Amino acid sequence: MKYLSVASAAAAISVASAHTIFVQLESNGVTNPVSHAIRTPSYDGPITDVSTNDLACNGGPNPTTPSDKIIEVKAGSTVNAVWRHTLTSGANDVMEASHLGPTMAYLKKVGDATKDVGYGSGWFKIQEDGYTNGAWGTSKVIKNGGIHAITIPDCLADGQYLLRAEMIALHGAGSPNGAQLYMECAQINISGGSAKVSPATYSIPGIYKQNDPGLLINIYQMTSASTYTIPGEIAPRPPRAGDPRLIPKRKTD
Repeated sequence: MKYLSVASAAAAISVASAHTIFVQLESNGVTNPVSHAIRTPSYDGPITDVSTNDLACNGGPNPTTPSDKIIEVKAGSTVNAVWRHTLTSGANDVMEASHLGPTMAYLKKVGDATKDVGYGSGWFKIQEDGYTNGAWGTSKVIKNGGIHAITIPDCLADGQYLLRAEMIALHGAGSPNGAQLYMECAQINISGGSAKVSPATYSIPGIYKQNDPGLLINIYQMTSASTYTIPGEIAPRPPRAGDPRLIPKRKTD
């Protein structure tokens, strides 16, 4: 049989325990409580339809609970999104190791982070980690006890934002709608930014297509030398003096 016989069968067996949730945000050296200022679901399932509004901040098959909290974040600092299999799991139970794929983070500037619906225009990517020398972004998060490090650009305007952390599992992505997307939105207030940049923004849903090469892919045919195209726009390059621009959307042609 083809590659799906062994690798996909093993992934299917582990699927029930493989899901994950962005449950906490660490900022300014403080790890906030579970669900504090994050719209967390009680169920840890994925989104597989990239055309639904649930792609923004989860919901739909995984109903989320609103939060009236806001987390203070300093521009230029690194925050840590904490991922866990369930709301009560520990650092040794993040996500099934066979669920390989990229990690990403997005921001959306909003008037009131506790009330904004999340979906629609205004999103821009600030972090991505795909596949390098045989290592996937999700594997790094799992090995790091669920810690997903995200640097907040120092060139942004102050104000309230939604911070969307995302992990994508590609073990079933050889078939349409087989990619599993996990995301939640944290409600943050950024201060200390230089406001030098108004980044190009995109819509969620809309930023991904179901047949994007990073979402419809046979990862079991990849080698350590293979290249992988991370879905969505390109994350900003490290800041350089006098050039704080954010890079525009990745070409897909």
